[in-house]
Amino acid sequence: MTAPADLPATIPVFPLPGALLLPRARLPLHIFEPRYLAMLDDALKTEHRLIGMVQPRSVPGQEAKRLQGIGCAGRVTGFSETEDGRYMITLSGMSRYRVSREVSGFAPYLKADVSWAGFERDLGGAETDPSFDRPAFLDLLGRFFEARNLSTDWDSLKDAEDELLINSLSMLCPFEPEDKQALLEAPSLATRRETLVTLIEFALLGGDRDELMQ
Repeated sequence: MTAPADLPATIPVFPLPGALLLPRARLPLHIFEPRYLAMLDDALKTEHRLIGMVQPRSVPGQEAKRLQGIGCAGRVTGFSETEDGRYMITLSGMSRYRVSREVSGFAPYLKADVSWAGFERDLGGAETDPSFDRPAFLDLLGRFFEARNLSTDWDSLKDAEDELLINSLSMLCPFEPEDKQALLEAPSLATRRETLVTLIEFALLGGDRDELMQ
């Protein structure tokens, strides 16, 4: 099993608003900007093939955006190239990390020094949620999908393991970037499920997001 000490101290980072990657989950990405094509080419030359997904954040009084303090690194486990030179890739979530500092250099894309400390559990097996009330959760989810005109394979959801179900919905549901960040930073699967339920319930009530954050 991979240990935090086996992971690199500096990784390329891909700031993408609203894109959430979680440990042991898979995120498909369409890479077409020249700087991120260069990032992918460089990542594929390394042993780990890691790319760090992270949310950008606005800083009051500054035009340029910074990075959120916590992101999730994924290993490039699949890619294909289109005729016009773009890539369709799949990142498999490895572990969350803390951004220590952004690294400037000659690369056209961002890099960051990162710490893997505190996220050792991410490198283990799938988590479970013993208190998960699946029927009640799926009922709530059904009302949310109906309200948002969304569709899904309900048979697959009913049969999915706890972690796959909760993490997949956290990644796919149309929440604001700040809400995605809260789901990422949840310390356990149960906490992530509770956060997800709160976000869905609030969306169904039609509440203002600023009220949710108070």
